[in-house]
Amino acid sequence: MKRISTRGRTVAAALACLGLVGAQQPAPTVKFSVTSQLVIVNVSVRDRGGQPIQGLSAKDFTVLEDDKPQKVSVFEYQQLETEPATPSLKPKTPAAEPVRKPQITPSSPGQVRYKDRRLLVLFFDFSSMPPEDQLRAQKSSLDFLDRQMTPSDLVAIMAFTNKLQVLEDFTPDRDRLVEIIKGFHIGESSDQAGEAETGADDPDSGVDTGAAFTADETEFNIFNTDRKLTALESAVRMLSSLPEKKALVYFSSGVGKTGTENQSQLKSTVNAAVRGNVSFYPVDARGLVATAPGGDATQGSARGSGMYSGNSQRQARARFNDQQETLFTLAADTGGKALLDSNDLSAGIVQAQKDISSYYILGYYSANPAENGRYRRIRVRLDSQPQAKLDFRTGYFAPKQFKDFNTTDKERQLEEALLLGDPFTDLTLALEVDWFRLGRDRYFIPLAVKIPGSQIELARKKGLEETTLDFIGQVRNSKGVLAATVRDSIKVKLRGDTAGQLVRRLLQYDTGFTLTPGDYTLKFLARENETGKLGTFETKFKVPDLAAQTNYLRLSSVVWANQREPLAAAVGAAERSKRLLATHPLVKDGQKLIPSITKVFRKDQKLYVYFEIYDLGTAAERKTPNIAATLSFFRGKVKAFETEPLRVTQASARGAHIIPVEFQASLAGLQAGEYTCQVNVIDQAGNKFAFARSPLVLLP
Repeated sequence: MKRISTRGRTVAAALACLGLVGAQQPAPTVKFSVTSQLVIVNVSVRDRGGQPIQGLSAKDFTVLEDDKPQKVSVFEYQQLETEPATPSLKPKTPAAEPVRKPQITPSSPGQVRYKDRRLLVLFFDFSSMPPEDQLRAQKSSLDFLDRQMTPSDLVAIMAFTNKLQVLEDFTPDRDRLVEIIKGFHIGESSDQAGEAETGADDPDSGVDTGAAFTADETEFNIFNTDRKLTALESAVRMLSSLPEKKALVYFSSGVGKTGTENQSQLKSTVNAAVRGNVSFYPVDARGLVATAPGGDATQGSARGSGMYSGNSQRQARARFNDQQETLFTLAADTGGKALLDSNDLSAGIVQAQKDISSYYILGYYSANPAENGRYRRIRVRLDSQPQAKLDFRTGYFAPKQFKDFNTTDKERQLEEALLLGDPFTDLTLALEVDWFRLGRDRYFIPLAVKIPGSQIELARKKGLEETTLDFIGQVRNSKGVLAATVRDSIKVKLRGDTAGQLVRRLLQYDTGFTLTPGDYTLKFLARENETGKLGTFETKFKVPDLAAQTNYLRLSSVVWANQREPLAAAVGAAERSKRLLATHPLVKDGQKLIPSITKVFRKDQKLYVYFEIYDLGTAAERKTPNIAATLSFFRGKVKAFETEPLRVTQASARGAHIIPVEFQASLAGLQAGEYTCQVNVIDQAGNKFAFARSPLVLLP
């Protein structure tokens, strides 16, 4: 934003000459506001032999945005060296010792701060790496600094545990970089690093009181796929003011998934990287992994037939590949490369180094002032040498800005936000989609959404703490056809101490709709109307056709919860319909089972597990079912606890074809940590069985 403020005397005099202002009138202040957006495009130009072409000027390039020519206002050539420097070689341009700050020093618009420099960021995700992988990442980084760093290289160091830290700004000081990396405290971080940040171990901080929706924000940090991506996005935003090319080398041990990941956060991270001229180079610190069919010495012996049929090995390999999928996506969508299944981890840094060769920096002020978040396509031509090979980013998403709108404007804004390719992630969301059978080809889909209370701004109105939340969503089938919609607006009113504790609480919203079996995509948005912050959640889900399943028991989704809540006490829910509540599987006797979307519990809570069985074999079996079910807790391959068998002998009041099953288990006797919970269900009359699993974290 450029603002031109001209004091009134000169302007008034000019207007007086035109006869528009009297001589005795006071001199007004006139402000002219001009909005201009600087777009940086880095262009690599090579000849047929792959060698960089030097000596070009701004006049040689033609830049088009959405097929409209743009005026090049910033032009710079970056000439980078590729030969490694010896440890004794001084930087190419000796300078005074820089002032080291724990942040990335930004550049002014159009300023090229690092002339003829290659910018590399070493990003260590300690929250995902066990100690042995941390050691490998540390050693490979030291090897690169010692043997392959060139005089053109400037290296910054970032780390992520429970929060993002900038350990060193861009510097050519090899000794300083080596000192920081050698100073890593190996083994101190873990997947539950978020507990220390939020005080989960402190009984006086963030304790669950048992009231409505009181779990604190810790659970958003436990299964932290989205948190890792958010940290990467934050790092990209720090780097975005620098017009030069940047390569971010991301050391991790894969990005695990729980099935509730927000695809919008992945898309937002990639879009931010493309806008900021940052390419991701993920490095899997596990190196080359060979999984033995029967497991290795770090785990107990397998049991069952899975080891002999190959099913256990296929599942293990599928989990491993799934952990690498996000790494590959980050690299492919930002122009980088992923280093997977290689023991030479330093090769990932070298690849990033090689990819950033000599290039031109072109900058233009976009002639399109609209801040609508739409994608804008970029093309660059070199008219003087049409045979040259050009490499540049092909487009970017325009910025988005939201101001105070009237009711109509806000509604239009929400609908347009649902259609934008660049999602909003200012408001953190967690979402769960379940399914329960209503008829042979109809399923009820309950939708539950959680929002951290710390992100909600409350306005004081008439002695109440009050804000309004808007929700909108769409469900589309595999062909892109709209299958269901959600649109709701609720007011949140809290009094006294309840309002003061909101920062440690969660708001949960729920609704539901009916679908037929098939594959679906859900896109859901929430907006907090005091600040206008929006959050987007995108996920794919499948509604199975249970009628086609004959070999096993037909089960619904399994809901894992830590509380039942009176319907009247809910902070926000879709418009209540007596007909809907009568068929809602999670509502019983005026109480509603609240799904624990993030699967995080405390030892002083009860664990509620609910699911339904459909269509037992014969009419007699349906009338008098004989179901046995147990709940098992595993830590790795070891069974830590199993409940007593639960007998179910009655059908549901909603229909004889529905057999409801509900567990209540105390968690007080279990140690804090990560578990895999498994429901074991056996139909003793029909000789059929079924199993369902879910990850779970237990806090002190």
